[in-house]
Amino acid sequence: MLIEDFWVMLTAGLVASSCGFIGVYLILRRMAMVGDAISHSVLLGIVLAFLATRILGGVWMFAGAAVAGLFATFLIQLLHRGGAREDAAIGVTFTGLFALGVVLLSLYAGDVHLDTEHVLFGELAYVPYDVLIWQSVELGPRAVWTVGAAFGLTLLVTGLLFKEFKVCAFDPAFALSLGIPVTLLHYVQMTLVSVTTVAAFESVGAVLAVAMLIVPGATAYLLTDRFGWMLGLSVVTGVVSAWTGYAVAVWLDVSISGAMATAAGAVFGLAFLFAPRHGVLPTALRRRRLTRGGTGAVA
Repeated sequence: MLIEDFWVMLTAGLVASSCGFIGVYLILRRMAMVGDAISHSVLLGIVLAFLATRILGGVWMFAGAAVAGLFATFLIQLLHRGGAREDAAIGVTFTGLFALGVVLLSLYAGDVHLDTEHVLFGELAYVPYDVLIWQSVELGPRAVWTVGAAFGLTLLVTGLLFKEFKVCAFDPAFALSLGIPVTLLHYVQMTLVSVTTVAAFESVGAVLAVAMLIVPGATAYLLTDRFGWMLGLSVVTGVVSAWTGYAVAVWLDVSISGAMATAAGAVFGLAFLFAPRHGVLPTALRRRRLTRGGTGAVA
């Protein structure tokens, strides 16, 4: 294995782990498409950060993208509380903010290369060449440190607020009756989603970031009913999908991010069909046995 392959696989594994882990909470709270809204809203933050600083890349663009993602979640919540259906609020928010970002980009930064194509689709093959240098020492790809830091922050905050997050995910009304600040925890969690998504999209693009936010968590949801196992399985299935997709991309010489997202979909399809308790085939077999047993009892 070449060192470039190692860095690509490590970055993809970290993205899959961080997105899959926080994605479980989105699945349980029926907010899976919030990740899609955030990933499209970051373009507005990138453009505004550039217009304010005239600096391409760096911490300012990351901060602008993260703030735009958090603003998207606030706007979704505001519209939903105002009477709009949650799916409609998500759709209106991400299309509106993304469109506004495109308009501002065309008006005020049309001659500036903001690399929006890689923001949306990503290019993992370039990850090993964008290295972080500290005091003339190369510390490895910048994406590894960025995504790793986001994952570490998610693990730390989730560990500190694990019980509160768990209660809010399964029964927000009960959590509110216990005195848990549900709204505050919602925005804390959405901040983690925003930071995770922004950290991921720069290296892998919005398409793969959204896929890893949704698919591994949905797969784990089919495989187990235990919350702790669900978190762990989301990480495992995400990493397996990412590494399998990379192998397929190298073999067929196709888009790395596309192959990884496809592999994640294939793993979900297998779980959908064969999961022991919730899979289509095991469920059909159980119903068939029950039907035969009931027929025999009547006879």
